[in-house]
Amino acid sequence: MAKEDKLKHSTGAESEGGITSSYKVDDGVVLKVPYSFFGSIYDEAEEKAVLAAMKQDSLTMGPQVKKFQQKFAAYFGTKHALAVSNCTTAMHVCAQAIGLKPGDEVIVTPNTFIATSLAVLKEGATPVYADIDPKTYNIDPKEIEKKITNRTKAIFVVHYAGQMCDMDPIMDIAKKNGRNIVVLEDCAHAHGAQYKGRQAGSIGDFGCFSFHSLKNITTLGEGGMVTTNSDEYAEAIENLRCMNNVHWENQADYWIPSHFDIRDWNGKWGNNYRMNEAQAAVGAAQMDKLDMLVAKRIEYGRYLNEGLKGIKGITPVYEDPNCKHCYHLYTVCVEEEELGASRDDFLRVLYREEGIQGILHYQPTYHFTALKKMGYAQDICPIAEKFFYKREFNTPHHPRLTKDDLDAIIQGIKNTAKKVGK
Repeated sequence: MAKEDKLKHSTGAESEGGITSSYKVDDGVVLKVPYSFFGSIYDEAEEKAVLAAMKQDSLTMGPQVKKFQQKFAAYFGTKHALAVSNCTTAMHVCAQAIGLKPGDEVIVTPNTFIATSLAVLKEGATPVYADIDPKTYNIDPKEIEKKITNRTKAIFVVHYAGQMCDMDPIMDIAKKNGRNIVVLEDCAHAHGAQYKGRQAGSIGDFGCFSFHSLKNITTLGEGGMVTTNSDEYAEAIENLRCMNNVHWENQADYWIPSHFDIRDWNGKWGNNYRMNEAQAAVGAAQMDKLDMLVAKRIEYGRYLNEGLKGIKGITPVYEDPNCKHCYHLYTVCVEEEELGASRDDFLRVLYREEGIQGILHYQPTYHFTALKKMGYAQDICPIAEKFFYKREFNTPHHPRLTKDDLDAIIQGIKNTAKKVGK
Protein backbone atom coordinates (compact mmCIF):
# COMPACT_ATOMS: atom_id res chain seq x y z
CA MET A 1 0.00 0.00 0.00
CA ALA A 2 1.36 3.42 -0.92
CA LYS A 3 2.42 5.61 1.99
CA GLU A 4 0.00 8.38 0.98
CA ASP A 5 -2.90 5.87 0.90
CA LYS A 6 -1.99 4.43 4.27
CA LEU A 7 -1.99 7.84 5.90
CA LYS A 8 -4.92 9.50 4.18
CA HIS A 9 -7.30 8.63 7.03
CA SER A 10 -4.82 9.21 9.85
CA THR A 11 -3.53 12.78 9.59
CA GLY A 12 -6.66 14.72 8.71
CA ALA A 13 -7.33 18.41 8.41
CA GLU A 14 -8.30 20.88 11.12
CA SER A 15 -11.06 19.38 13.24
CA GLU A 16 -14.17 20.87 14.83
CA GLY A 17 -14.82 17.65 16.74
CA GLY A 18 -11.95 18.03 19.20
CA ILE A 19 -10.90 14.70 20.68
CA THR A 20 -13.81 12.98 18.92
CA SER A 21 -12.20 13.39 15.51
CA SER A 22 -8.45 14.06 15.80
CA TYR A 23 -5.42 13.98 18.09
CA LYS A 24 -3.31 15.98 15.67
CA VAL A 25 -1.06 18.46 17.49
CA ASP A 26 0.98 21.13 15.70
CA ASP A 27 3.96 21.02 18.07
CA GLY A 28 6.76 20.21 15.66
CA VAL A 29 7.10 16.56 16.66
CA VAL A 30 7.91 14.32 13.70
CA LEU A 31 5.81 11.18 14.08
CA LYS A 32 6.82 7.74 12.84
CA VAL A 33 3.43 6.28 13.78
CA PRO A 34 0.63 8.81 14.46
CA TYR A 35 -2.60 7.87 16.19
CA SER A 36 -5.22 7.31 13.50
CA PHE A 37 -8.88 8.26 13.74
CA PHE A 38 -9.90 5.79 11.05
CA GLY A 39 -10.15 2.22 12.30
CA SER A 40 -11.23 0.35 9.19
CA ILE A 41 -10.47 -0.11 5.49
CA TYR A 42 -12.58 1.40 2.69
CA ASP A 43 -12.35 0.44 -0.98
CA GLU A 44 -14.58 0.23 -4.04
CA ALA A 45 -17.23 -1.73 -2.13
CA GLU A 46 -18.04 1.22 0.13
CA GLU A 47 -17.86 3.71 -2.74
CA LYS A 48 -20.32 1.69 -4.83
CA ALA A 49 -22.63 1.25 -1.84
CA VAL A 50 -22.82 4.99 -1.19
CA LEU A 51 -23.47 5.83 -4.84
CA ALA A 52 -26.21 3.20 -5.07
CA ALA A 53 -27.88 4.55 -1.93
CA MET A 54 -27.77 8.11 -3.31
CA LYS A 55 -29.83 7.01 -6.31
CA GLN A 56 -32.69 5.72 -4.18
CA ASP A 57 -35.96 7.54 -3.60
CA SER A 58 -35.64 7.09 0.18
CA LEU A 59 -32.43 8.37 1.79
CA THR A 60 -33.15 7.53 5.43
CA MET A 61 -34.42 4.42 7.23
CA GLY A 62 -35.10 2.57 3.96
CA PRO A 63 -33.97 -0.69 2.33
CA GLN A 64 -30.27 -0.19 3.12
CA VAL A 65 -31.00 0.16 6.83
CA LYS A 66 -33.14 -2.98 6.72
CA LYS A 67 -30.37 -4.89 4.92
CA PHE A 68 -27.72 -3.72 7.41
CA GLN A 69 -29.91 -4.65 10.38
CA GLN A 70 -30.56 -8.13 9.00
CA LYS A 71 -26.86 -8.79 8.33
CA PHE A 72 -25.92 -7.50 11.76
CA ALA A 73 -28.48 -9.60 13.64
CA ALA A 74 -27.45 -12.72 11.72
CA TYR A 75 -23.75 -12.20 12.44
CA PHE A 76 -24.17 -11.39 16.14
CA GLY A 77 -26.76 -14.08 16.75
CA THR A 78 -29.60 -11.93 18.04
CA LYS A 79 -33.28 -11.82 17.15
CA HIS A 80 -33.27 -8.06 16.53
CA ALA A 81 -30.78 -5.43 15.40
CA LEU A 82 -32.01 -1.84 15.20
CA ALA A 83 -29.93 0.91 13.60
CA VAL A 84 -29.61 4.33 15.22
CA SER A 85 -27.50 7.46 14.75
CA ASN A 86 -24.66 6.49 17.12
CA CYS A 87 -23.83 4.40 20.19
CA THR A 88 -24.74 7.17 22.62
CA THR A 89 -28.27 7.36 21.23
CA ALA A 90 -28.39 3.55 21.20
CA MET A 91 -27.79 3.50 24.95
CA HIS A 92 -30.19 6.38 25.51
CA VAL A 93 -33.14 4.65 23.85
CA CYS A 94 -32.31 1.50 25.86
CA ALA A 95 -32.33 3.55 29.07
CA GLN A 96 -35.76 4.86 28.04
CA ALA A 97 -37.00 1.40 27.05
CA ILE A 98 -36.28 0.01 30.52
CA GLY A 99 -37.94 3.04 32.13
CA LEU A 100 -35.00 4.58 33.98
CA LYS A 101 -36.14 7.44 36.22
CA PRO A 102 -34.90 9.57 39.11
CA GLY A 103 -34.16 7.37 42.12
CA ASP A 104 -32.98 4.44 40.01
CA GLU A 105 -29.35 3.36 40.15
CA VAL A 106 -27.27 1.91 37.33
CA ILE A 107 -23.93 0.23 38.03
CA VAL A 108 -21.32 1.41 35.51
CA THR A 109 -17.59 1.03 34.97
CA PRO A 110 -15.56 4.22 35.44
CA ASN A 111 -13.22 3.08 32.62
CA THR A 112 -15.32 4.21 29.66
CA PHE A 113 -16.21 7.18 27.48
CA ILE A 114 -18.68 9.62 29.04
CA ALA A 115 -21.47 8.32 26.77
CA THR A 116 -22.02 5.23 28.96
CA SER A 117 -22.93 7.37 31.96
CA LEU A 118 -24.64 10.05 29.88
CA ALA A 119 -27.44 7.66 28.90
CA VAL A 120 -28.16 7.16 32.60
CA LEU A 121 -27.86 10.82 33.56
CA LYS A 122 -30.18 11.98 30.77
CA GLU A 123 -33.03 9.99 32.35
CA GLY A 124 -32.35 11.36 35.81
CA ALA A 125 -31.01 8.07 37.19
CA THR A 126 -27.78 7.75 39.17
CA PRO A 127 -24.60 6.09 37.88
CA VAL A 128 -22.94 3.96 40.57
CA TYR A 129 -19.31 3.20 39.76
CA ALA A 130 -17.78 -0.24 40.36
CA ASP A 131 -14.02 -0.79 40.11
CA ILE A 132 -12.19 -2.72 37.39
CA ASP A 133 -10.11 -5.88 37.14
CA PRO A 134 -6.39 -4.90 37.06
CA LYS A 135 -5.58 -7.40 34.27
CA THR A 136 -8.49 -7.02 31.83
CA TYR A 137 -9.43 -3.42 32.78
CA ASN A 138 -13.09 -4.46 32.60
CA ILE A 139 -15.66 -3.97 35.36
CA ASP A 140 -15.09 -6.55 38.11
CA PRO A 141 -18.13 -8.75 38.91
CA LYS A 142 -17.13 -8.88 42.59
CA GLU A 143 -17.20 -5.08 42.70
CA ILE A 144 -20.60 -5.04 40.98
CA GLU A 145 -22.08 -7.27 43.66
CA LYS A 146 -20.88 -4.88 46.39
CA LYS A 147 -22.80 -2.03 44.76
CA ILE A 148 -26.21 -3.75 44.41
CA THR A 149 -29.04 -2.08 46.34
CA ASN A 150 -32.83 -2.24 46.18
CA ARG A 151 -32.61 0.76 43.83
CA THR A 152 -30.39 -0.97 41.26
CA LYS A 153 -32.32 -1.04 37.98
CA ALA A 154 -29.54 -1.94 35.53
CA ILE A 155 -25.89 -2.84 35.02
CA PHE A 156 -24.11 -1.19 32.08
CA VAL A 157 -20.94 -3.10 31.23
CA VAL A 158 -18.27 -2.02 28.73
CA HIS A 159 -16.08 -4.50 26.84
CA TYR A 160 -12.97 -2.37 27.13
CA ALA A 161 -10.54 -2.39 24.17
CA GLY A 162 -12.29 -5.37 22.55
CA GLN A 163 -12.05 -7.95 25.36
CA MET A 164 -15.41 -8.92 26.79
CA CYS A 165 -16.33 -8.69 30.45
CA ASP A 166 -16.76 -11.84 32.53
CA MET A 167 -20.42 -12.11 31.55
CA ASP A 168 -21.59 -15.31 33.29
CA PRO A 169 -21.16 -14.03 36.87
CA ILE A 170 -22.54 -10.63 35.83
CA MET A 171 -25.72 -12.26 34.47
CA ASP A 172 -25.94 -14.39 37.63
CA ILE A 173 -25.74 -11.26 39.80
CA ALA A 174 -28.49 -9.62 37.73
CA LYS A 175 -30.88 -12.52 38.32
CA LYS A 176 -29.76 -13.57 41.83
CA ASN A 177 -32.46 -13.99 44.48
CA GLY A 178 -35.23 -13.30 41.99
CA ARG A 179 -33.84 -9.97 40.88
CA ASN A 180 -34.60 -8.71 37.39
CA ILE A 181 -31.76 -6.24 36.89
CA VAL A 182 -31.32 -5.30 33.22
CA VAL A 183 -27.85 -5.85 31.72
CA LEU A 184 -26.72 -3.61 28.87
CA GLU A 185 -23.53 -4.41 27.00
CA ASP A 186 -21.73 -1.32 25.72
CA CYS A 187 -20.10 -2.97 22.68
CA ALA A 188 -18.53 0.17 21.20
CA HIS A 189 -15.14 -1.64 21.22
CA ALA A 190 -16.38 -5.16 20.69
CA HIS A 191 -17.25 -5.80 17.02
CA GLY A 192 -16.08 -9.38 16.55
CA ALA A 193 -15.32 -10.06 20.22
CA GLN A 194 -16.56 -13.25 21.88
CA TYR A 195 -17.04 -14.65 25.39
CA LYS A 196 -17.05 -18.46 25.64
CA GLY A 197 -18.04 -18.62 21.97
CA ARG A 198 -20.87 -16.09 22.28
CA GLN A 199 -20.82 -12.82 20.38
CA ALA A 200 -20.70 -9.44 22.06
CA GLY A 201 -24.17 -7.97 22.32
CA SER A 202 -25.92 -11.36 22.46
CA ILE A 203 -25.69 -12.12 26.20
CA GLY A 204 -27.22 -9.14 28.01
CA ASP A 205 -30.69 -7.70 27.52
CA PHE A 206 -29.21 -5.15 25.09
CA GLY A 207 -26.04 -4.71 23.09
CA CYS A 208 -25.11 -1.20 21.92
CA PHE A 209 -22.56 -0.77 19.12
CA SER A 210 -20.72 2.24 17.71
CA PHE A 211 -19.71 2.84 14.10
CA HIS A 212 -17.65 5.96 14.84
CA SER A 213 -14.66 6.33 12.53
CA LEU A 214 -12.32 4.83 15.16
CA LYS A 215 -14.20 1.54 15.44
CA ASN A 216 -13.51 -1.88 13.94
CA ILE A 217 -16.18 -1.15 11.34
CA THR A 218 -17.56 2.30 10.56
CA THR A 219 -20.56 3.78 8.74
CA LEU A 220 -19.29 7.04 7.26
CA GLY A 221 -17.89 8.23 10.56
CA GLU A 222 -20.92 7.84 12.84
CA GLY A 223 -23.70 5.33 13.46
CA GLY A 224 -24.98 2.86 16.04
CA MET A 225 -26.89 -0.38 16.51
CA VAL A 226 -28.97 -1.95 19.28
CA THR A 227 -29.17 -5.73 19.53
CA THR A 228 -31.73 -7.54 21.65
CA ASN A 229 -33.59 -10.84 21.80
CA SER A 230 -36.65 -9.23 23.38
CA ASP A 231 -39.64 -8.43 21.15
CA GLU A 232 -40.89 -5.90 23.71
CA TYR A 233 -37.58 -4.04 23.86
CA ALA A 234 -37.32 -4.11 20.06
CA GLU A 235 -40.75 -2.47 19.81
CA ALA A 236 -39.65 0.17 22.30
CA ILE A 237 -36.50 0.97 20.31
CA GLU A 238 -38.52 1.19 17.07
CA ASN A 239 -40.80 3.72 18.76
CA LEU A 240 -38.19 5.80 20.57
CA ARG A 241 -35.59 6.09 17.80
CA CYS A 242 -38.13 7.79 15.51
CA MET A 243 -39.92 10.38 17.69
CA ASN A 244 -42.67 7.99 18.90
CA ASN A 245 -43.90 7.71 15.32
CA VAL A 246 -46.22 4.70 14.72
CA HIS A 247 -48.91 3.60 12.26
CA TRP A 248 -52.57 4.18 13.06
CA GLU A 249 -54.35 0.96 13.94
CA ASN A 250 -56.78 -0.56 11.40
CA GLN A 251 -55.95 2.07 8.78
CA ALA A 252 -57.92 1.38 5.59
CA ASP A 253 -56.44 4.25 3.55
CA TYR A 254 -52.90 5.42 4.12
CA TRP A 255 -53.89 9.08 4.52
CA ILE A 256 -56.86 8.59 6.94
CA PRO A 257 -56.88 9.96 9.61
CA SER A 258 -53.26 10.96 8.78
CA HIS A 259 -49.97 9.39 7.75
CA PHE A 260 -48.84 8.49 11.29
CA ASP A 261 -49.76 8.53 14.96
CA ILE A 262 -47.63 9.55 17.96
CA ARG A 263 -47.66 7.32 21.03
CA ASP A 264 -45.41 7.64 24.07
CA TRP A 265 -43.59 4.56 25.33
CA ASN A 266 -44.61 4.22 28.97
CA GLY A 267 -44.35 7.98 29.38
CA LYS A 268 -41.03 8.27 27.50
CA TRP A 269 -40.61 10.59 24.54
CA GLY A 270 -38.24 9.61 21.76
CA ASN A 271 -36.07 11.62 19.42
CA ASN A 272 -34.76 11.60 15.86
CA TYR A 273 -32.08 8.95 16.24
CA ARG A 274 -32.44 7.51 12.73
CA MET A 275 -29.64 6.16 10.52
CA ASN A 276 -29.48 7.31 6.91
CA GLU A 277 -29.26 5.05 3.88
CA ALA A 278 -25.69 5.94 2.85
CA GLN A 279 -24.43 5.09 6.33
CA ALA A 280 -26.30 1.78 6.32
CA ALA A 281 -25.05 0.88 2.84
CA VAL A 282 -21.47 1.38 4.00
CA GLY A 283 -22.25 -0.60 7.16
CA ALA A 284 -23.52 -3.56 5.13
CA ALA A 285 -20.34 -3.47 3.01
CA GLN A 286 -18.23 -3.31 6.16
CA MET A 287 -20.00 -6.37 7.59
CA ASP A 288 -18.56 -8.38 4.69
CA LYS A 289 -15.08 -7.32 5.86
CA LEU A 290 -15.54 -7.67 9.61
CA ASP A 291 -13.84 -11.04 9.97
CA MET A 292 -10.87 -9.85 7.89
CA LEU A 293 -10.59 -6.56 9.78
CA VAL A 294 -10.70 -8.27 13.17
CA ALA A 295 -8.19 -10.91 12.06
CA LYS A 296 -5.73 -8.15 11.16
CA ARG A 297 -6.22 -6.43 14.51
CA ILE A 298 -5.66 -9.70 16.38
CA GLU A 299 -2.57 -10.53 14.30
CA TYR A 300 -1.08 -7.09 14.91
CA GLY A 301 -1.99 -7.12 18.62
CA ARG A 302 -0.31 -10.47 19.16
CA TYR A 303 2.74 -9.32 17.19
CA LEU A 304 3.03 -6.39 19.60
CA ASN A 305 2.52 -8.71 22.58
CA GLU A 306 5.41 -10.88 21.46
CA GLY A 307 7.64 -7.90 20.71
CA LEU A 308 7.00 -6.24 24.07
CA LYS A 309 7.39 -9.40 26.12
CA GLY A 310 10.07 -9.22 28.79
CA ILE A 311 10.65 -5.44 28.76
CA LYS A 312 11.19 -4.42 32.38
CA GLY A 313 8.35 -2.23 33.62
CA ILE A 314 6.14 -2.76 30.56
CA THR A 315 2.97 -4.89 30.58
CA PRO A 316 1.53 -5.82 27.17
CA VAL A 317 -2.09 -6.91 26.59
CA TYR A 318 -3.48 -9.85 28.60
CA GLU A 319 -5.91 -12.12 26.74
CA ASP A 320 -8.55 -13.78 28.92
CA PRO A 321 -8.68 -17.45 27.82
CA ASN A 322 -12.50 -17.28 27.95
CA CYS A 323 -12.52 -14.48 25.37
CA LYS A 324 -11.76 -13.70 21.77
CA HIS A 325 -10.11 -10.29 22.06
CA CYS A 326 -10.84 -8.22 18.93
CA TYR A 327 -8.15 -5.60 19.73
CA HIS A 328 -10.08 -2.41 19.15
CA LEU A 329 -7.42 -0.74 21.31
CA TYR A 330 -3.90 -1.86 22.11
CA THR A 331 -3.22 -0.95 25.75
CA VAL A 332 0.28 -0.88 27.21
CA CYS A 333 0.79 -0.45 30.95
CA VAL A 334 3.85 1.20 32.48
CA GLU A 335 4.64 -0.20 35.93
CA GLU A 336 6.29 2.77 37.59
CA GLU A 337 7.74 0.88 40.56
CA GLU A 338 9.43 -1.67 38.31
CA LEU A 339 10.52 0.73 35.55
CA GLY A 340 11.75 3.49 37.85
CA ALA A 341 9.96 6.22 35.91
CA SER A 342 6.41 7.51 35.65
CA ARG A 343 4.01 6.73 32.85
CA ASP A 344 3.94 10.40 31.88
CA ASP A 345 7.73 10.65 31.68
CA PHE A 346 7.66 7.50 29.55
CA LEU A 347 5.00 8.94 27.21
CA ARG A 348 6.89 12.20 26.76
CA VAL A 349 10.00 10.42 25.54
CA LEU A 350 8.04 7.92 23.44
CA TYR A 351 6.26 10.80 21.69
CA ARG A 352 8.92 13.48 21.42
CA GLU A 353 12.02 11.35 20.84
CA GLU A 354 10.69 8.11 19.35
CA GLY A 355 7.82 9.54 17.28
CA ILE A 356 5.13 7.15 18.58
CA GLN A 357 1.88 8.87 19.54
CA GLY A 358 0.22 7.27 22.55
CA ILE A 359 -3.13 8.40 23.95
CA LEU A 360 -5.13 7.66 27.09
CA HIS A 361 -8.45 5.83 27.62
CA TYR A 362 -10.31 6.55 29.98
CA GLN A 363 -10.30 9.07 32.81
CA PRO A 364 -12.60 7.85 35.62
CA THR A 365 -15.97 9.36 34.74
CA TYR A 366 -16.65 10.77 38.22
CA HIS A 367 -13.50 12.94 37.94
CA PHE A 368 -15.07 15.16 35.27
CA THR A 369 -16.21 18.59 36.47
CA ALA A 370 -19.90 17.93 35.85
CA LEU A 371 -19.82 14.73 37.94
CA LYS A 372 -17.79 16.39 40.70
CA LYS A 373 -20.55 19.00 40.97
CA MET A 374 -22.97 16.13 41.64
CA GLY A 375 -21.02 15.24 44.78
CA TYR A 376 -19.24 12.04 43.77
CA ALA A 377 -16.37 11.03 46.04
CA GLN A 378 -13.12 11.16 44.10
CA ASP A 379 -11.49 7.94 45.36
CA ILE A 380 -14.22 5.33 44.86
CA CYS A 381 -12.46 3.11 42.27
CA PRO A 382 -8.73 3.02 43.19
CA ILE A 383 -7.77 0.38 40.61
CA ALA A 384 -9.36 2.38 37.77
CA GLU A 385 -7.74 5.56 39.06
CA LYS A 386 -4.27 4.01 39.16
CA PHE A 387 -4.86 2.46 35.74
CA PHE A 388 -5.65 5.81 34.10
CA TYR A 389 -3.31 8.17 35.92
CA LYS A 390 -0.30 5.93 36.51
CA ARG A 391 -0.28 2.91 34.20
CA GLU A 392 -2.00 2.86 30.80
CA PHE A 393 -1.65 4.28 27.33
CA ASN A 394 -2.84 3.15 23.90
CA THR A 395 -0.54 2.79 20.92
CA PRO A 396 -1.82 3.37 17.36
CA HIS A 397 -3.82 0.28 16.36
CA HIS A 398 -5.79 -0.27 13.15
CA PRO A 399 -5.84 -2.72 10.22
CA ARG A 400 -3.79 -0.50 7.89
CA LEU A 401 -0.62 -0.68 9.98
CA THR A 402 2.44 -2.15 8.27
CA LYS A 403 5.12 -4.39 9.71
CA ASP A 404 7.40 -1.33 9.71
CA ASP A 405 4.83 0.54 11.82
CA LEU A 406 4.54 -2.33 14.30
CA ASP A 407 8.32 -2.69 14.53
CA ALA A 408 8.63 1.07 15.09
CA ILE A 409 6.15 0.87 17.96
CA ILE A 410 8.02 -2.03 19.55
CA GLN A 411 11.45 -0.46 19.11
CA GLY A 412 10.17 2.91 20.32
CA ILE A 413 8.86 1.36 23.54
CA LYS A 414 12.09 -0.59 24.05
CA ASN A 415 14.21 2.52 23.48
CA THR A 416 12.04 4.61 25.80
CA ALA A 417 12.19 2.04 28.58
CA LYS A 418 16.02 2.12 28.39
CA LYS A 419 16.13 5.92 28.35
CA VAL A 420 13.83 6.55 31.30
CA GLY A 421 14.35 3.39 33.38
CA LYS A 422 16.45 3.49 36.51
